[in-house]
Amino acid sequence: MSSEGFSANEVDGMEDRIAETFSGKNVFVTGGTGFMGKVLVEKLLRKCPDIGSIILLVRIKKGKTPKQRLEEIFNGPLFEKVRNLRGGVEPLLEKMVIVAGDCQLPDLGVSASDRQMLRDCVHIVIHAAATIRFDEELKKAVLLNVRGTKLVVELAKECKKLELFIHISTAYCHLHEKLLEEKPYPPPADPHQIIQAVEWMDDETVAAVTPKLLNKLPNSYAFTKALGEALVVEAMEQGFPGMVLRPSIVIPIWQEPVPGWTDNINGPTGLLIGAGKGVIRSMYCKSNSYADYLPVDVFINGIMIAAWNYIKYGDKAANIINFTSSAEIKVTWSEMIDAGREIIMNRVPLNGVAWYPGGSMKHSRLYHNICLIFFHWIPAMIVDALLFCLGYKPVLMRVQRRISKGFEVFEYYTNNQWDFKSDIAQTVRQRLNTRERRDYKVDAIGLDISKYFEDCIRSARIFILKEYDHTLPAARRHMKVMWCVDLLVRCLFWGYLLYCMSGWMTSLYTSVVGASPDEMVQPTVMTS
Repeated sequence: MSSEGFSANEVDGMEDRIAETFSGKNVFVTGGTGFMGKVLVEKLLRKCPDIGSIILLVRIKKGKTPKQRLEEIFNGPLFEKVRNLRGGVEPLLEKMVIVAGDCQLPDLGVSASDRQMLRDCVHIVIHAAATIRFDEELKKAVLLNVRGTKLVVELAKECKKLELFIHISTAYCHLHEKLLEEKPYPPPADPHQIIQAVEWMDDETVAAVTPKLLNKLPNSYAFTKALGEALVVEAMEQGFPGMVLRPSIVIPIWQEPVPGWTDNINGPTGLLIGAGKGVIRSMYCKSNSYADYLPVDVFINGIMIAAWNYIKYGDKAANIINFTSSAEIKVTWSEMIDAGREIIMNRVPLNGVAWYPGGSMKHSRLYHNICLIFFHWIPAMIVDALLFCLGYKPVLMRVQRRISKGFEVFEYYTNNQWDFKSDIAQTVRQRLNTRERRDYKVDAIGLDISKYFEDCIRSARIFILKEYDHTLPAARRHMKVMWCVDLLVRCLFWGYLLYCMSGWMTSLYTSVVGASPDEMVQPTVMTS
């Protein structure tokens, strides 16, 4: 029985109005080969068998054609469930239309014939293409996140059958607002002028003026995502059927199709791996603060529900929606790290850890910097020196440099706090029936944080690190060895420290009293 008293058969027999919304529709997706895009395409193929076509804008990458890239993605673990459901890769490919192009290029790099095809047949546009590198060069970030958005909006305006344009923004693009409401905000600059400026300026000039352009914003990502969002809002104010969705920090899959699946080490996943490998041992962070996370499958469900609500329910006013989780569940940084440490040490250890996982979050920057020297940089130099002497390529110094760059971004977001209103999302999900609430889950009911983190670590172990389950026994043995090594080093360190302090105290006593403690207690020899 379901939580609402319906049997499984009764729930399955209920109407799926979300799937019906996409029936016969041609959906144009940018960013469809990225982390979020892959999960979106998989969900559309699995839940919407009557969808018209999914049209993907795909660029040539690493010498592979767009078709080769798509076939490789469809043969991956994320699509195993839908492959089994639909009878292999070929039925999936039949639903796909590939358009060669690139959002960074003028006119999106799309041919005239493909452009005409898009004009004639597209019903829904989902614009998810963006660079999510926080330290991306400003020129590249503007060309993709801002000019790319402008070009996709212009193309969508030409589509004769367009019903909805969905722009994927971020809840962290208006960082001056400590409470982000579901409304438009003024952009940090004129997006049209910024596009024109970077188009004629060379890379060096753009790099030189970047600090002035960013002003108080911490990185090019927040700056360019705010500008891209402003372009869509501008079009919406002129009657364009658009929608802006602002997800918070998108993290690995919670439930389906593969719990914990991800294809990158951004965000908390990279943090857990770094800590689990023993190379991250100190972080400057307010441990009791929290960030807002959103599992990618929950957000994809939200996209589909938002499209249904706009197209079928006719709720045109709900066109700027915050997709966030902190109104329902808050996980502090210390809780996340503690949970991850327990899982990695006791349940799912990683292979070849450099040191036994440990360390802590520091509230003092000075204390953190001291710990970086002693627990990050000095061990990295020692290990790399040993590797070099043994004829291997040094790696840990390079890893630590990457970690340091990551810390620059991490510290800004962990030492500031934002809150978000999500009234629209809360209201819309009340309109779902029992089947839709189950198949397009957007609430936190049933979430087990520890189980979720374990799924994330296990999946990262398999899909990112290529460390499969048969290596777990060896990983557990290695973890025990590293525990012993860590304990031995701690004992030697503190023993040496006590020895040094004893010698220092002896010297100090001698200099003050004029004799060592041993001499003071020597027996006096009486002579006649």
